[in-house]
Amino acid sequence: MGLFSFLTKEIAIDLGTANTIIIYNDKVVVDEPSIVAMERNTGRIIAVGKKAMLMHGKTHENIKTIRPLRDGVIADFESAEYMIREMIKMIGMEPTGNMIIDIGGGTSEIAVIALGGIVNNTSIRIAGDDFNADIEDYMRKNHNINIGERTAERIKIEVGAAITDLENPPDDYAVHGRDMLTGIPKEIKVNYREIASCLDKSISKIEAAVLHALENTPPELSADIYRTGIYLAGGGSMLRGLDKRIHMKTKLSVHVAEDPLRAVARGTGIALKNFEKFPFLIK
Repeated sequence: MGLFSFLTKEIAIDLGTANTIIIYNDKVVVDEPSIVAMERNTGRIIAVGKKAMLMHGKTHENIKTIRPLRDGVIADFESAEYMIREMIKMIGMEPTGNMIIDIGGGTSEIAVIALGGIVNNTSIRIAGDDFNADIEDYMRKNHNINIGERTAERIKIEVGAAITDLENPPDDYAVHGRDMLTGIPKEIKVNYREIASCLDKSISKIEAAVLHALENTPPELSADIYRTGIYLAGGGSMLRGLDKRIHMKTKLSVHVAEDPLRAVARGTGIALKNFEKFPFLIK
């Protein structure tokens, strides 16, 4: 494993002989002496930075203090790696805010989270099932054709969109249903622009809820969200152009979670494996 293979954040480190400084999001978040304290008989490092400095020159024979860097170069590689790891961990309790929008089947949940807990939460009963109902209603009113919920779901998947100007639009989709005038089954073709128009009212309600959540976010966390953006999860977030539409409405960067349909379940699994880090789970 390389010395810096554990770095997962965009940080800058000034690894100095006397002090180590870590900068994250243009802020100095760690400023500690470049020193570690170690047990002589086991080789176990018991303190890093300021805590180790307090032991310097005051330890008994079983504890020694080490400066991993000498004259600007690494003199003790293992101690330097451990020291950097521990100092990076000091960044982890920074109360950075993030906004999550989870669009499921029955509800859309909009939450601002920080320090493993929910700062504010908005839930609205507009989600994927409403998109399906909008499509069914549109097909009746504009094409005189009756379709079922499964067909509406299929239309949403094949040509569903949140905006009428996609960079990579899907092909028109052939819909089969019952003609409302004759009762005879028939086929019509629909395009993504039609579906985007029929979903506009429901999506507008989600946008309004997002703006409401942003209005109720503490100023310091709002600054974090400006930097980190908004994260979309849930099956509804897979609607084409939804991320772009929310970006246009909020002027914030919008990211769709990897495998958004299962993102919440996978996140819950991770939280349960790290139960002690999420005090809001203990109730």
